[in-house]
Amino acid sequence: MASHELTDPLVELIAHRFRAMGEPTRIKLLDRLRAGEASVGELTAALEANQQNISRHLAVLHESGILTRRKSGTKTLYAIADPTVFELCETVCGALEDSAARLARVFDGAVPRELAS
Repeated sequence: MASHELTDPLVELIAHRFRAMGEPTRIKLLDRLRAGEASVGELTAALEANQQNISRHLAVLHESGILTRRKSGTKTLYAIADPTVFELCETVCGALEDSAARLARVFDGAVPRELAS
């Protein structure tokens, strides 16, 4: 991994990116967009959410540079602009799985069988 000097502007950009991704609905949107571009209506249906809420989250992701958008007739289509967001998600997911496995090993057998049922 390349080392970068963490200047104040770079730190601000990094924090902005993390804030943009730091909401469950936005992570769900990214997961859905992994399959390819989609319209606001398609994303609203896929996430079973209201259009205004989805549009607001898409705007945050677009403004942060994670998504692109383009017009197609009367629809606005969103797509992943920066696929490295998936690398970050995979890293976090893998770390969480490892932590859960370690905790399971710690607690495995720690509860007497008669209390576990």
